[in-house]
Amino acid sequence: MTSPSQSPRPARWGRALDDGRVQCLLCPRECRMRDGQRGFCFVRANHGGRLVLDTWGRSSGFCLDPIEKKPLNHFLPGTSVLSFGTAGCNLGCKFCQNHEISTSREVDTLTETAMPGDIADAAVAAGAASVAFTYNDPVIFAEYAIDIAAACRDRGVRTVGVTAGYVSPIAREEFFGAMDAVNVDLKGFTPEFYKRLTGADLDVVLDNLAWLAGTDTWVEITTLLIPGHNDSDAEIRAMADSIVANLGPDVPHHFSAFHPDNRMVDYQLVADAAGRGICPQCGTTVPGLYDAAGPGTFGARRVPVRITRP
Repeated sequence: MTSPSQSPRPARWGRALDDGRVQCLLCPRECRMRDGQRGFCFVRANHGGRLVLDTWGRSSGFCLDPIEKKPLNHFLPGTSVLSFGTAGCNLGCKFCQNHEISTSREVDTLTETAMPGDIADAAVAAGAASVAFTYNDPVIFAEYAIDIAAACRDRGVRTVGVTAGYVSPIAREEFFGAMDAVNVDLKGFTPEFYKRLTGADLDVVLDNLAWLAGTDTWVEITTLLIPGHNDSDAEIRAMADSIVANLGPDVPHHFSAFHPDNRMVDYQLVADAAGRGICPQCGTTVPGLYDAAGPGTFGARRVPVRITRP
């Protein structure tokens, strides 16, 4: 018998079309699907005339990470975060370094089943200060992420979204509103780069970043530098100028180095949040979200976590 967590869940942000198809409105792709068809992300589908999410309650595995690996350096520094993802993605990045997960077309390869409350309880048991939706983009499993975020907040655990920011205006308020912090992958700064190497629209991401600047969600940005594609001095300068002009001077921007072996890289951080948010050298206040007791001591280790139910 299929458990409730393994059954497709009704998805939000969609509509039925006159020709029998359903249209997903969660992201700008607005995929139109006939019965049995899946969208670009592969996890949102037309199931008997209903838009459903196949990966609600299902995960590609859990790890306890340092929060700095998300990377978030101004959000509860020194603490651990319970990290997990699902399968699929709504971008088609040719340089994806998590391609085994993000391009998966086998939803059944997901290794663990976990209810929102189970994940929140596991974070508490592991001493994690937050739960991160990462490895693949949480936009495509927004309903599941929002449910988990609600369970986490009931237990005093914060939530983090690691995302490319490719979400429609009708869904972004609830999706980002469920997150205490986000790290947005700003993958480049030319429309041509986005279209050719990610299959997405730069203007959508910039609009969502500008919108986020007016919310209470803590925002940091990461850019993977790919030699010859998005690493020119002019492009990086234009990107930095835009961030300052539209988001403000206090948004941390991380740069990471490209490796063609599809392995995640260690991040070279632009800025480091120290202590309780005060620079130990000059005493300047460093914007961010900090624990009044001081930074944590989790360190750089990664610890696999199993989610089990009684």
